[in-house]
Amino acid sequence: MTKSRISKSTYERLANFRYELRKFIHFSEAEARQIGITPQQHQLLLAIKGFPERDVATPRELAERLRLSHNACVGLIDRCEQLGLVCRMPNPKDKRSVYVGITEHGTGILEQLSEIHLEEIKRIGLFKYLE
Repeated sequence: MTKSRISKSTYERLANFRYELRKFIHFSEAEARQIGITPQQHQLLLAIKGFPERDVATPRELAERLRLSHNACVGLIDRCEQLGLVCRMPNPKDKRSVYVGITEHGTGILEQLSEIHLEEIKRIGLFKYLE
C-alpha cells in the first residue's frame, strides 16, 4: 500500500465538507420546489441577481454561470419568462444580444428563498469547512 501525501484528517474534512454541501443542495432544491419553482429556476434567478456589477446578464453569461449549454439556458429563460419570473430587454452594448433581468414577481420569490437559505447556512455553519 502506497503512503498518501494527504492526511487522513484532510480526507475526513473533505468528505465531511462534500457531505454538508450535498445536504445543503438537497435542502435548497426542496425549498425551491416548496415555493413552486424548480431548483434550476431558482439558480437562474440567483445567477441574474448575483451577477457581478449589474442586475442583468446575457443568456451566454448565464449559461456559463449555470454550467449549461447555451440552448438549454435559453430554454430555461423561456420557461421562466412564461412564468413571469424574468424578462428580456435589449442589450445597449450589443444589438445582437439581450439582457435577462428579474421581474418584481421573480424578485419576491428570490428574496423569500434567499432569506431561508441564509438562515440555513447560519444554522448549519456551512462556512466552517472552508477555513
